Amino acid sequence: MSEAPLIEVRDLAKTYSRPAGQVEVLKGVNLTIQTGASLALVGASGVGKSTLLHLLGALDRPSGGEVRFRGADIFRWDDDQLARFRNRSVGFVFQFHHLLPEFDALENVMMPLLVAGLKNSRARERAEGLLEQVGLKERMDHRAGELSGGEQQRVAVARALAMEPELLLADEPTGNLDAHTGRLISELILELNSKLGLTTVVATHNLELAATLDRMVRLVEGRALAEPAGEELT
Repeated sequence: MSEAPLIEVRDLAKTYSRPAGQVEVLKGVNLTIQTGASLALVGASGVGKSTLLHLLGALDRPSGGEVRFRGADIFRWDDDQLARFRNRSVGFVFQFHHLLPEFDALENVMMPLLVAGLKNSRARERAEGLLEQVGLKERMDHRAGELSGGEQQRVAVARALAMEPELLLADEPTGNLDAHTGRLISELILELNSKLGLTTVVATHNLELAATLDRMVRLVEGRALAEPAGEELT
């Protein structure tokens, strides 16, 4: 018997209220993601890729439909349960890394561990291991402004992994990087998915990155279409 999927998205909808009226971004998305799989979300700008990621990670609530994580509809949980889910089960990587500029790389990765109540020594040990894993062993004591764009994004990836999440959500992780650095970050994400068995969903315009993942899903007019053709996206 095959393992149940990690994530099931059922008729997911999201509508925003704007001064000009209602904007329907997602119009009934259905999607299944197996444990340990990697998935690329592609599509034109403004089609709802980031919105879908935010709903998968419970950063926002849908207007309708369900997101099931290991069979449980997460939006039936109360705020405390959703906070635990975000903090412990999901790691987020964004286009802009959102590092704390006053802290060095090690302290940035330690932060979610300290907030979760780990002792300083344990948090430091885990953060050091993660930074070494992403190739920043020699840059741990450098502040964000002293790191290159690619190095900052590596710190962001390490921070996303701090709580040992089951799900990694990455929103345009190479979008703010040059082509060479973007490829390095793409390779890192693929490596982590393979080595850690980390279920990974990446929203991207980068078809080179998308093609390396297990599946590609295109969002078109608020709905998900599997296995898009490889034409250039706008």
